[in-house]
Amino acid sequence: MTQEFRILESQIREIYGRVIYTHKTHEKCADLLKSRNDGLKLLEIVLSALTTTSIIAVVIGDQKTVEFIAVAFSTLLLFITFYFKENNLLAIAEKHKQSALEILAVREGLLSLLVDIRIGNHSIVELQAKRDALNEELINSYRGAPKTLSSGYNMASKALKENEEFTFSDAEIDRLLPESLRRN
Repeated sequence: MTQEFRILESQIREIYGRVIYTHKTHEKCADLLKSRNDGLKLLEIVLSALTTTSIIAVVIGDQKTVEFIAVAFSTLLLFITFYFKENNLLAIAEKHKQSALEILAVREGLLSLLVDIRIGNHSIVELQAKRDALNEELINSYRGAPKTLSSGYNMASKALKENEEFTFSDAEIDRLLPESLRRN
């Protein structure tokens, strides 16, 4: 492999690594927003039930404490309702999922490009053209992507580094393949 192929391979490896992190971050952001939405919806239901129960208790009884509790539950419920009016967490989560899928396509293209470089049956000009096309596709994906959350990035980093969510041993891959395609 010549020096120019090594330089190109190094650049593509760097882009590939960043794309893996971006892809996983969008997946984790989608999961995080979905969980947050589910938790707030559950809280909304609980507060609704508590508000209704408190109001019934106020109507039946005559205690100031119960009235204050009813007002507190009702106020919290109002804040959650306003939050959902301004923030559609499921829609944002769906945008993160869509961005992750678009970036996944680029990631797979970069992986194929790295394989093509190693095989060595393409000219440097052809490989650079493929790289440029993938970069353009990646930039377009980023344009439509929602802003990621730092907690999503932290979750992605842990998933990739500690949990090795993106790595497979030969034995794991062999278990997934038909026997005729296994290495061991």
